[in-house]
Amino acid sequence: MAHVIDIFLHLDAYLNVIIQQYGVWTYVILFAVVFLETGVVVTPFLPGDSLLFAAGAFAATGALEVGWLFGLLFVAAVLGDTVNYRIGYSLGPRAFTVRIVSLSRSIWSVRINSTSGMEARRS
Repeated sequence: MAHVIDIFLHLDAYLNVIIQQYGVWTYVILFAVVFLETGVVVTPFLPGDSLLFAAGAFAATGALEVGWLFGLLFVAAVLGDTVNYRIGYSLGPRAFTVRIVSLSRSIWSVRINSTSGMEARRS
């Protein structure tokens, strides 16, 4: 299990082996990683940026098709971003209740009023 987690977290380092073993399924794996990194709030630990550079390097050598790679990863990022937005849109109001917002407003109003008073005293 630890080996699987290591491969998943360091996918960019194992990309050559994955391309050789899985062939066309590599595109599905890359799509899933980019989608999960951008779309699911709890998976920012995935190697998205370094994976993009590694995939680009393998595309430059001809191991991956540039057109398919660009198209699929673009769609994965946009869909992931849209899913992440929908999660925030749905859960955001529950996470930031009226009580928290009103407490925040009262704290800022106290700070603003105390700052305004300091400026008035200087003049």
